[in-house]
Amino acid sequence: MVSYSAVFGVFAVALALVLTPGPNMIYLVSRSISQGRRAGMVSLAGVAVGFLVYLTATNLGLAAVFTAVPALYTVVKLAGAAYLAWLAVQALRGSVSAFEPAELQQDSTQRLFTMGLVTNLLNPKIAIMYISVIPQFVDPASGRLLLQGFTLGGVQIAVAVAVNLAIVVLAGSIARFLAVRPTWLKMQRYLMGTVLGLLAVRVATDGGKPLPV
Repeated sequence: MVSYSAVFGVFAVALALVLTPGPNMIYLVSRSISQGRRAGMVSLAGVAVGFLVYLTATNLGLAAVFTAVPALYTVVKLAGAAYLAWLAVQALRGSVSAFEPAELQQDSTQRLFTMGLVTNLLNPKIAIMYISVIPQFVDPASGRLLLQGFTLGGVQIAVAVAVNLAIVVLAGSIARFLAVRPTWLKMQRYLMGTVLGLLAVRVATDGGKPLPV
């Protein structure tokens, strides 16, 4: 039902996005370095719930809205492409560094979870992923669109949670490693900038319509 190429496509895009510094990464790294790994993991749990909210809302509600108002889908798609292009430029310029967090106050477990959730829900990268990107890999001819959407969204969540968990555990070590090896940081920026740039072009030029429900 879901092709291997679609799974690999979502995997590659999700990996590129999660490795590009954004609100989630900056928040998780900051908490892990300033308050410890446990705080980072609690924050990540909130982020994971945010993914589930997006996954459910997109598959059960937003698709119907975009089907009823195709122009809105086009606007969202082009906005998503523009944001991805902006991320690509920022990555290539090296103007964003997630591993230079500011000193933060110590927060409670509840607040850590809530802030992780809110940070993810307000993260434009995740909105773009579910609204503009994942639908490109759903094949209407294969049927069961809802199941396809949840399956591909599950791939994105698995990639994002696994990578973010590694970042939480290794945040301090990564920060020290990159601080003395600027060449590695530059290579990462160029790779992610190129992937995001190509993705922006794909999203902007795709002639598809919002998926029916």
